[in-house]
Amino acid sequence: MKVLLVKPYPELRAPKLLQEKFIHLEPLELEIVAGGVPPEDEPFILDLGLEKNPVEAFRNALTRISPDMVGFTAYSTNVGVVKNLAKTVKDHDGGIITVVGGVHATLLPKDYAVDQIDIIVRGEGGVVMRELARRFKNREPLHYDNYALSPKDPGFHEIAELQPPAYPPAEEIPRPRRDLVRRSGYFCVWTTAPDGKLDTMFPQVASLRTSIGCAFSCSFCVIPHLMHGKYLQRSPEDVVDEIGGLDEGHVYFVDDEMFLNPSRIKRIAELLIERGIKKKYISWTRSDTIVKHPDVFGLWKKAGLDLLYVGIESMEKSRLDEYSKKTDVETNRKAVALLKELGIALHAAFIVHPDFTVEDFRRLEKEIEYVRPAEVAFTVLSPSPGTKFWYDNRERFICDPYKFYDCMHSVLPTRLPIKLFYQHFGRLNSLAMRSNPLRVNKVKVPFKDIVRAISGGTKYVFSLYNIYKDYLPEKNG
Repeated sequence: MKVLLVKPYPELRAPKLLQEKFIHLEPLELEIVAGGVPPEDEPFILDLGLEKNPVEAFRNALTRISPDMVGFTAYSTNVGVVKNLAKTVKDHDGGIITVVGGVHATLLPKDYAVDQIDIIVRGEGGVVMRELARRFKNREPLHYDNYALSPKDPGFHEIAELQPPAYPPAEEIPRPRRDLVRRSGYFCVWTTAPDGKLDTMFPQVASLRTSIGCAFSCSFCVIPHLMHGKYLQRSPEDVVDEIGGLDEGHVYFVDDEMFLNPSRIKRIAELLIERGIKKKYISWTRSDTIVKHPDVFGLWKKAGLDLLYVGIESMEKSRLDEYSKKTDVETNRKAVALLKELGIALHAAFIVHPDFTVEDFRRLEKEIEYVRPAEVAFTVLSPSPGTKFWYDNRERFICDPYKFYDCMHSVLPTRLPIKLFYQHFGRLNSLAMRSNPLRVNKVKVPFKDIVRAISGGTKYVFSLYNIYKDYLPEKNG
């Protein structure tokens, strides 16, 4: 059995530039799915985000591989792309089984109830793939329970209304097949250098997941709806074994919230130090976690933690309450100060609300000055498809709420005229680049990397200033 697993490509210019110029992580979700393919079978992974002509590359792969099954992973922004690619599969060979999984398929499976898609996977795809492969070879129906749905099943719509299935225990999830991707294509811009010098700003980076889920329920987040409030954790030994086997010297942890269990995460750092594993790390965390457990982050600094992405969201109490962050402004400020004290670089993530006024943008500009030196990023508050926030705002969408759900495009009406809103949004990002640790700390980097960063940054910020143009066809169409 041959299985071709496909990661779609970004459609819109801003997210495409972000992926090309600053961060392109390996398709870990597909590597894990490939890990569920039995050893006697042949899995292949095609990341269309790496291809200059993605549709042509996809057609060529179908011809070259002649797969029995093609599986797609997709966020909400990729729904249209996946449907088109699935049609390409059926046009090529109607006998190929088409499968789609991922966040959107798990939460809103009805959106994939089209002729060109045979199976919709909900939940952890690596475990489901084992069962799909078994059923395929035994000529049994591929759909089963609430994990693999067939739009042709008479009971499909009833099952699709059910809550997503529970995730399996962490130890049952397959290890990723990292050998199936072109590893040189995956990188993340690295902006911290304790010794004041970097060999490269764009190191090759491996992605790794130590846990799944989060104990919190922020209003804009989809994780509580996927995980039913559960937090699955891999053992420290298992995590460190995987890290030790990585060829890359830089690791990006993709956990929803890696540091929720202080004793577990502390043990991982201790094992890394004990085993002499020397790598550099990036991870996400909450500001209140930093404030509650500074000793844990101090230990992780010794283990190689270079930078933390922190969802600060806002420095205004009313906004934090609206987002259900269950934290406060003072905690955010303490976290920023603690990271500076520990020598861990900060990536401060702020939310821009569609109802922002010019004064709101100006206040946020001042916060850039407060957190610097830091990477500073901004996302536009957008309802995550399938959440209560999304359903509550269905009548207010100003554009396709899937295609434009990239947290850069506002899918809700903006208080300011859309062009003016994005002039200020672009300005925020332009100011943020001047607060970058490399620039503020005058880190020495290769000249070619400086040219690459300036060129990429200029193109990206310019695309943000011009996002308003993406709405024009929608309004005219």
